[in-house]
Amino acid sequence: MRVLGADHRHTLRSRTNLARWRGEAGDAPGAATAYAELLQDQIRVLGPNHPATLNSRSGLARWRGEAGDAAGAATAFAELLPDMVRVLGPDHPRTLTTRHRLAVWQGEAGEAAGAAGALTGLLPDMVRVLGPGHPDTLTARRDLAYWRQRSDGDA
Repeated sequence: MRVLGADHRHTLRSRTNLARWRGEAGDAPGAATAYAELLQDQIRVLGPNHPATLNSRSGLARWRGEAGDAAGAATAFAELLPDMVRVLGPDHPRTLTTRHRLAVWQGEAGEAAGAAGALTGLLPDMVRVLGPGHPDTLTARRDLAYWRQRSDGDA
């Protein structure tokens, strides 16, 4: 920040990395706070539709959920998804990831049937775009099985 300034793209990228790794190191609340602060600056400097801004919104949603607010994470991903579709397109891998994360956090928030339904709708798109053997497709398959089982257990 001292050399490049607070608004330089490299400074913003460093703050993004710091926020992410704070969460990966086990400080989910700290990561969520760092992403929230970063996001305000990215919106101001880069604009709301910049891919880095969208990425930070995703990071904030994730770490909010990891910090214990599953419903807040699901809501944040639901708010992010239309912007991802508009900016990146419905078949962009990051859009597919957003759909996946939304479904998982819906399930974590107590909506197992909703998560299973969302993953059922997502999986054909992932197979078409990424392929049946792609790691993200396989993860979505696993998550679908998990949330189906949880949904059946609730019935």
